[in-house]
Amino acid sequence: MPTILVIISGSGTNLQAIIDQCQNGTIRGDILAVISNVPDAKGLDRARRANIEALTLDHRDYSSREEYDQALANLIDSFQPDLVVLAGFMRILTPGFVNRYLGRLINIHPSLLPKYQGLHTDQRALEAGDSEHGATVHFVTPELDGGPPIIQGAVPVLPDDSEETLANRVQREIEHHIYPIAVDWCLNQRVQLTDKGVTLDGELLPSSGFQYNAKPN
Repeated sequence: MPTILVIISGSGTNLQAIIDQCQNGTIRGDILAVISNVPDAKGLDRARRANIEALTLDHRDYSSREEYDQALANLIDSFQPDLVVLAGFMRILTPGFVNRYLGRLINIHPSLLPKYQGLHTDQRALEAGDSEHGATVHFVTPELDGGPPIIQGAVPVLPDDSEETLANRVQREIEHHIYPIAVDWCLNQRVQLTDKGVTLDGELLPSSGFQYNAKPN
């Protein structure tokens, strides 16, 4: 069975979606461990409840970003995972770390990339008057939130949306569905990062990735 290692900083709602779908067999893979740079991250409790090894590697114990990333890479390599999944990991990774796992390191970002790289994506979508907003799973490259998309999905922006309501709907209707899909595709080698872009079952995907159609709740 192919294996996953998940890295978090916070509450771990996407982690929970991945745990649930590993447990029910939708994701054909096993989570080896969850690592957080924040000692009291709620996501660590989610891992423990699922009997997954939960580890803390506090970035405040290291004098530089490079030193921390080297320690993180050493810890990851001790598990030898097939796929490294960033699920709300709130640190910018060094190019050396990213290149070490290139093609088997993925992230989810709450926007329809290439729109709104970086932070405060929901607020920026509202301020721009966008008619839709969403999330994208992408391969991680040295460019922040600039790696090639694997899959993305959108929800309509409603007239009375606040930053919170929009963010919650994107999480519930898009993120928690597309991240497990992408994890399974990667684990089972349906998705590949190539020189020409991302392929799914050998076919080159568009630059925005596979388009997921959310089912209304």
